[in-house]
Amino acid sequence: MSDAREQYGDIIDRAHPDSPKHPRMPRKNRAAQFAPFAALTGYDDLIHEAARYTERRIVLDENKKEELNRKLHALLDAEEQPEAVFSCFVQDAKKSGGTYEDVTGRIENADFLYGYLTLDSGRVLDIGDVIEIESELFSEERF
Repeated sequence: MSDAREQYGDIIDRAHPDSPKHPRMPRKNRAAQFAPFAALTGYDDLIHEAARYTERRIVLDENKKEELNRKLHALLDAEEQPEAVFSCFVQDAKKSGGTYEDVTGRIENADFLYGYLTLDSGRVLDIGDVIEIESELFSEERF
């Protein structure tokens, strides 16, 4: 420390100079100038989006399509509409692929002309996106 005092002794105890043109920056603003910054704005979002996993759509064979058709008609023909779980593909809005999710409900309306099912919750499912239907109505031997 004595070396520093010898080397800078003429200025070390002086008051900080104040400029009449440029007032002192508040302490809060001075600290902000040393905060980290993103040189490439949005880059982190792109990296996270690229790393997000999506699944491919499963293409059903004819046997599986017939099985789903039988299950769907059995639900529609039931005297009292049973609750069912529909496993369906949901297309991702940002990239190719999507996810599979299970939607539970009772069929309120089936539109075979346009290929849609409306559930009691108001959710509309594309029949082509459904890959499995499960219900207590179905027995393994029958389907």
